[in-house]
Amino acid sequence: MNEAKETRSLQQQFLEPSDEYTPVPFWFWNDALTSEEIVNQIAGFAEKGVMGFVIHPRIGIPETIPYLSDKYMDLVETAVKEAKRLGMTVFLYDEAMYPSGSAKGMVVQNDPAFASRGLKMLELDGSKPIDLSDVLGTGDVLISAQAVSKKDDKSINPRATVIVEPKNGKIQSPADRETILLFIETFSKGTIRGIHFGEDDGEPNAPAAADLLNPLATQKFIRLTHQRYYERVGAYFGNTIQAMFTDEPDILGRRHVKGLKAWTGGFLACFTQEGCNETDLPLLWFEVDNSENVRRAYRKAVNKRMVDAYYKPLSDWCAEHGISLTGHPAASDDIGLLEHFQIPGQDVVWRWVAPEDGKALEGRHTTMAKCSSDAARHRGRRRNLNEFLGVCSPGGGWALNGGDMKWYMDWLLVRGVNLLCPHAFYYSVDGPRRFNERPPDVGPNNIWWPHYRLFSDYMKRMSWLMTDSVNNTPIAVLCREDWLPWQVVKPLYENQREFNYLEESLLVSASKIDNGCIQIKDQAYSVVLVENERLWEEETRKALQLFRDDGGIVIVLHTDKQEQDLVATTRITAPEQLISALDEVIQRPVILDPPCVDLRVSHVVKEGHHFYVVVHEGEQAYEGTMTVETTGRTERWDPWECSIGTTDAHTSNGRTTIPVRLERRQSIVYSIDPSVQQHEESNTVNAERSDLDKTVRSLTDGWMVDASQLQAAALITGLGSWSDIDGLEHLSGTVHYANNFVVESEGSQEAAPIVLDLGEAHEMAEVWVNGQFAGVRMWHPYTFNIESFIQPGDNELRIAVTNSLANRIDQVMLPSGLIGPVSVSEYRM
Repeated sequence: MNEAKETRSLQQQFLEPSDEYTPVPFWFWNDALTSEEIVNQIAGFAEKGVMGFVIHPRIGIPETIPYLSDKYMDLVETAVKEAKRLGMTVFLYDEAMYPSGSAKGMVVQNDPAFASRGLKMLELDGSKPIDLSDVLGTGDVLISAQAVSKKDDKSINPRATVIVEPKNGKIQSPADRETILLFIETFSKGTIRGIHFGEDDGEPNAPAAADLLNPLATQKFIRLTHQRYYERVGAYFGNTIQAMFTDEPDILGRRHVKGLKAWTGGFLACFTQEGCNETDLPLLWFEVDNSENVRRAYRKAVNKRMVDAYYKPLSDWCAEHGISLTGHPAASDDIGLLEHFQIPGQDVVWRWVAPEDGKALEGRHTTMAKCSSDAARHRGRRRNLNEFLGVCSPGGGWALNGGDMKWYMDWLLVRGVNLLCPHAFYYSVDGPRRFNERPPDVGPNNIWWPHYRLFSDYMKRMSWLMTDSVNNTPIAVLCREDWLPWQVVKPLYENQREFNYLEESLLVSASKIDNGCIQIKDQAYSVVLVENERLWEEETRKALQLFRDDGGIVIVLHTDKQEQDLVATTRITAPEQLISALDEVIQRPVILDPPCVDLRVSHVVKEGHHFYVVVHEGEQAYEGTMTVETTGRTERWDPWECSIGTTDAHTSNGRTTIPVRLERRQSIVYSIDPSVQQHEESNTVNAERSDLDKTVRSLTDGWMVDASQLQAAALITGLGSWSDIDGLEHLSGTVHYANNFVVESEGSQEAAPIVLDLGEAHEMAEVWVNGQFAGVRMWHPYTFNIESFIQPGDNELRIAVTNSLANRIDQVMLPSGLIGPVSVSEYRM
């Protein structure tokens, strides 16, 4: 993305952020595309503040528009030209549809040797000769034949393994071996998902996956795809076209032959270069004491080959043509594979991460946000991306609500992601093959589209804040190129202790250790956390030794099953002990009173100003105080409401205490300018609004309901869920509710809010008071400050509630409508 020098104040940049920070959604091209409709939809994006998009060819394009054909490229050029006219950003997508690397099977066409390959193991009876012609198929290559001594079905005696050389096309086992293992390089028969009906998973025309470990196949992929785009729209590279997106390349392809390991021609040499022997091949399948070490070395060899054969050539091509490589690898914690991405990325999909059931903090997938952000910050990359929301509805359909969408944004942003790529905006939802294809549409074809500018502006503000800023943490968590620990970091999140993942390769090769501090790019770490002390390379152990000897702190999470073979300042035996161990060596930078495990805090410094990004990932409102180790003029910045205001902050002993109140799904930024110091005070700081009294009026009767849009005027007569009414279970649409209430006085001289609370509503509620639009809410709490719309005496209230499209599309029965109780509260000083 372009970097431009801003002259506006930080406050102005926050309130009106540059379009550089726009969300860049996947735009599913999935129907009979026309230039007119492409231009029309782009205008709709721009109107809602979405100033970028990824052109993503998707299943549903008719065969009359072949991929990369002149007709297809004409449409691409139309989109790019219109984006240029409107000042928008375009990312190109390098495949049709995914995973990337085969150019819709064209890499394999006319070059069948470029098809995806793998290694299979055949276990055969060694009591008689084996004729290789009976076991080798077309394209198969014998890599190794080994006679083994089996202990049981899952284990062998590795010391007894003998390599057997074929003679005259036959394998003869030694007399004392009953089992022969053949390791055969073979075609994986994997596929990708195509863009025409009949080309999806399991369908007869699914395109063949390419051999991503073969640099010659990658060269052909680049010629077919990247060069084709450059020939047609190269004039827009580096300006309108900012990046090329490569999407979870899969070495074996989808629906490949089961039991294979990733492989390619000549890969045995890569395997042995990582310290393995040819006789270690059985350990990729059998369990022995050394199996995990061999598998780890094998994965390292695969990743190195993948970088050299695929990612680096793509990155080099992009750099040479003035754009960035972006996208993401296949696994959630493949941080090492992001080495050559100019914009490192990841993807939150399939609701693997979610607000419920501990899925925000537990499990491998919870590392993916910091996978991309930490890969970027330790390599000096300005931006990092996440493709998010794909199949993130509860149940996998269209039940994603606005509140969950906001939750995912916050989950990513507070972890340092600063380029959001919503999955997806659909060109068409015509027919079940389109509207059921990795749903839901999170843009133009969903209920919140009339108000999507709220989301796009929010993403811009927060992306601006998390770009060109440095998160302030002394804690590094050691990780491998393909493993990011999550257990040791869970208490860090729950106790507002910020950290960054530091790859062991970067600790060794890109860091400077001086005076008890690890320095890398803009980061400085005085504490290193290690979750598993058995995993690390010898160079890493030496670096940790040097760090500790130089005054650094190494805290190791140690279990009884592990040998104590790492130098450590402190050892703990459970993650729950970590916070106490940290408290003994470094001061807490953030203290919540009362404590709250649901709040996440990121402390970033931007242009000398300190910002505390506070995000609520839980379900219950929080009210208390936050004490931080920074002092100066303190302001409360609300990125959703687009407001900046003062806050009742107090300083004492070099720390600032701030009143904090956060509802579920809310985020607030506290700005502290240390160049403008406030007088130290020791007053008790009250939480927001705790000193206000209130009078509550309940609106239980007198409701008038207009359900004509649902053609259910006679059935919906008051408050309650209309999906509970026979015949309305699967209707989706909008119902209007009207009522009146009285405010007897204009209130006190000091401004105090008058709050409308709708109670329970599903899903989107729009409110008008006395004919004036008072706002929209898309998640609980459905509260509105309506003080500025109130008149003394009688007031007219109108509410439009739109329910989830899942009721109609997925035929589910989600609660729908205004359920209440509805009340108006007048606060008094």
